Formats: sequence, C-alpha cells, structure tokens
Amino acid sequence: MPDSEQPAAWRQPLRDVSLRQVVRTTVEGGPVRVRFSNLFGKEVLRLDAASLAMVEPGTEDARPQLQAASLRPLTFGGRRALDLAPGDEAWSDPVALDLPRLADLAVQMHVVSAPAVATVHPGSRIASWAVPGNRADDAAWPEAVAREGWWQLAAVDVAPRRPQPVLVAIGDSITDGYGVPSGSYQRWTDALARRLADQGRAAAIVNTGIGGNRLLQDGLGPRLLARFDRDALSRSGVTHVVLLAGVNDLGISHRQRPTTAESRAALVAALERGLGDLAAQARRRGVCLFVSTVMPYAGSGYYQPGPENEADRQALNDWIRRSAGFDAVLDFDALARDPARPSYLRHELDNDGLHPSLAGYQAMADAFPVEWLDRRCPPRPGPQ
Repeated sequence: MPDSEQPAAWRQPLRDVSLRQVVRTTVEGGPVRVRFSNLFGKEVLRLDAASLAMVEPGTEDARPQLQAASLRPLTFGGRRALDLAPGDEAWSDPVALDLPRLADLAVQMHVVSAPAVATVHPGSRIASWAVPGNRADDAAWPEAVAREGWWQLAAVDVAPRRPQPVLVAIGDSITDGYGVPSGSYQRWTDALARRLADQGRAAAIVNTGIGGNRLLQDGLGPRLLARFDRDALSRSGVTHVVLLAGVNDLGISHRQRPTTAESRAALVAALERGLGDLAAQARRRGVCLFVSTVMPYAGSGYYQPGPENEADRQALNDWIRRSAGFDAVLDFDALARDPARPSYLRHELDNDGLHPSLAGYQAMADAFPVEWLDRRCPPRPGPQ
C-alpha cells in the first residue's frame, strides 16, 4: 500500500505515534530487556517512553489485549527517553518480569520522530499496532490501527532460569516464513520451538531470516556474509547456528540475464568460499554451525531455473554434503525434493515451487535432530 494511503498513524516517517509490537519468546525466565535499533536510519531516532507487557493468551494474532498488571516501563541507563544516532542500537535496562515458555510480549514505544529510512522487518508474520500520541504506558488501545512488520525493534532477551542451548536460524524467506498466515506462528522455527517444549527440552530459538536475502550480495537486507556476526554469532548466549541460504544467489544469477558456464562455475565457487568463511567465523567463536542444502526450486515461477542452474544447485549441495568445515549438514534438499522430479519440491510440501507449504515447514521442524543441541563446539583457532 502506498504511504499516502496508509492510516495517518502509520505514515512515514513516524512522528508522535505509539507502536505496539508483539514478539514470542521461547524460554521461561526473566528479567527481560529489549534492543532498539536505528541501524539503517540517516537521522536520529527519538523515543521518549517505552514499555513491556505480557499479551493475554489467544489475542496476539488479532487485536492483542495486554495483561495490565504486567505492564512495565522500560528505561535506558535509568532514563525513559532514548535518542539513537544513525547506525546505533541500544539495550534497555533489564526489567523484572517472570515469563513462561512461549510467552507473547508486547513492546510499546512512543516515537517522537523517526528517520525517513526506518529500520524495519516487514516479514514479522504478525501485525503491529499504532495510535497517535504518547500511549506507551497505556494497556488499552481500542482505536489502534494494524500494519504487518516490526519497526526499530532488534531483539528481546529473556534471562533463562538455567543454562540452555541457544539456536539461531539465519537465512532467506524460507527461514523468514514466507506464506505463513499472519499471527499463526507456523514458521519452521516456531514448530521446532513447540516440539522442543513438548519434549521438555530447554532451548531458545532465535529467527533472523530475511526474505530475499542472499549470501554474497546485498539485496533485501544486507548480504549474509556482512550480517552473520551481528545477527547470528553475537546473539546473547548463542551456542548453535543453522544456516539455510543460496537459493536467491542461484536464482537471481540467471533471472532475466544470460549466463555462461564460466559465470555459473564462478558463482558456485564463490558460494563455497562464502560458506567456508562463515564456518571459520563460527569455529573461532565456539559456535556449532549446521548448514542446510539448498532446496529444489524448479517449480518457481519467479526464478524459472533451467537445467544448467539445477546442475549448479546440485553441485553446491554435493559440496555442502562433503565439506568437513561444518559441524553438521541438515539435508533439507533430501527431505523436500520430489523423488520422481528431484529438481521440484514434493507436492505435499510445496507452496509455490520455491517456498515450503505449512506442511513443509512442519516437516522441516520434525526433521531437525534435536540431539544436535547437546553438542558443544569449543573455539577452534584458524586463519584470520
């Protein structure tokens, strides 16, 4: 929707408006802190109030109703206001709040003024809400207007009651959950979090997928090579990372442009080097890295790969399976491909030829070996 057609509270850049944004946590415990971001802004982001509250169960995917008794003000070095310079991020002070597992939290903030280029994640798969004026400390927003996405919100940390694995999933729209109905929590990482909870396994799941993301080149979001440290290795308490990427690098390479055998070979080699570089970063940080094979996409009307591009995907997947640089390989290609047409997704797991269906996301979660989270990967020095 063009910005001129947006409700007044959502018109960009945001001015004198309060936002309510819902996130789901995956561990029980507390206290809680929130990271706000102006990473991509060119002007100062000014907030003069922010708060945190638990959402009444069953209301998070419609108009979220807050548990008023849980509403807590957020402070930054003891102050309510926060000015974030371009490129900066800041954590709130920890706030006392005892959370159950798979809790839904509302982060509220009053935006005095926001930069013209917002730091936003449109693939939130849940609505956020806006009202004019400063309503950051109010529990009831009956007149709030919805829009999908998260604005200036980078992370929510919950201090666990006991040490546990922290798995960060990073990648493109398949990790981001393309096709998942808003508010339904049916990304493959959501299904994995529920599976772990049902089994009584303590673990945190963090999803840092970006739709359209590529490993080698910027596009819809910074390239994965540039954001891997910030979005995966530097997450609080991270112990394991699962990486699924490459389909957009392969697909965009031939979309509406000619390729040659040499250009395709160079791309596959660059992808191999890039994945090897990420593995080296993880080794140095003592984080276990699980890398997935690239899933089939021959049925994609967007990329429409030919036999040569399918051969590139197969070559990259063969290299991933053989590589000794990863702590484990998650073979989502083998899980999702049609046995009769290996370049296509299986019918029952296919949404649009490129992305899994809801059943496909569930199958990915079911296929993840949860015992991998018991592994520990001490720092292993290597070439700098």
